Amino acid sequence: MLKSFRYLLLPFSFLYGIFIRVRNWLFDKDYLKSAAFNFPIICIGNLAVGGTGKTPMAEYLIRLLKNDYSVATLSRGYKRKTKGFGIANENTTALEIGDEPMQFHLKFPDITVAVGEERLVAIPQLLHDRPGTQIIILDDAFQHRTVRAGLNILLTDYKNLYSRDLLLPSGDLRDTRQSAARAEIIIVTKCRHNLSLKEREEIVAELNPNTNQSVFFTEISYARPYHLFSKIPFLITPGLELLLVCGIANPKPLKEFLTAQVQSYDMLRYPDHHIFSIDELEEIKKQFEKIPSVNKIILTTEKDGVRLQKFENELKDYPIYVIPIEHSFMFNDADRFYSLVKSFIISFASNT
Repeated sequence: MLKSFRYLLLPFSFLYGIFIRVRNWLFDKDYLKSAAFNFPIICIGNLAVGGTGKTPMAEYLIRLLKNDYSVATLSRGYKRKTKGFGIANENTTALEIGDEPMQFHLKFPDITVAVGEERLVAIPQLLHDRPGTQIIILDDAFQHRTVRAGLNILLTDYKNLYSRDLLLPSGDLRDTRQSAARAEIIIVTKCRHNLSLKEREEIVAELNPNTNQSVFFTEISYARPYHLFSKIPFLITPGLELLLVCGIANPKPLKEFLTAQVQSYDMLRYPDHHIFSIDELEEIKKQFEKIPSVNKIILTTEKDGVRLQKFENELKDYPIYVIPIEHSFMFNDADRFYSLVKSFIISFASNT
């Protein structure tokens, strides 16, 4: 029904497409200026709105690089209560920098986590304030063409490939399919576990990459949950009853995972990047108390956990756990991906 309704919006998608194509043409012809920095910048993004796994991919890159390089992340800081450029410190909250940057800051305290709406302005500020920085990872910046990254990583959801999607509002694309040509690496995310080589080849043919583009496939991997405040790990067992508190763009993979893991679960669904209120906290508590089993927990995502941190006093006595989401490269391609990233950094260094 919803899909049929969205097809009625095709005229608006046509108008939106004209606007996007004209904008891209102006950038391509250099009427609208974009800047390249004499510095290794890796951009992670997608063509569609919604969750394709940008945050876990940024974390994957951080883990890949942080032991060898001084890494910084730069995000817009979606839904934060501040403006302008800022770097996370020991007193920073999610309200100040946004949930995803705060997640980076909490998980990787040894890297620089910065926010700034205008990346063209924020990058020089970051390098001025952190002159030892060797690599910047731009989170969700593929469509922001004022900065030309040296390496663009484009993500697309296996169940909603950009090649099969339509422009907003009748589809989920915020940029045209042709814009995928700007990426050096394309990653098909959230693939089913038993994806065959034949289907892989069919998807690659459908995406029709250029000769300078590499296509990878990843599946979601869920790490062991840990307590939101004490960080003590926890093992999910089949007899467990749980309340899932979820405010992410696409919770379907997590729901499928839990369906296979436990007998049943309840769910409180909130919008993506939702900022929890005290009334909603009471709703969570009330819903949890309704679960009759004594073997029960509250489970949430890391992004939601960051936004629930402010309620530590109210939740410290509750069994509230966070489940990390990670990318796992398929077809033994993790080394090939790392080689491409490493080659970019090395070749960049040799050209400076």
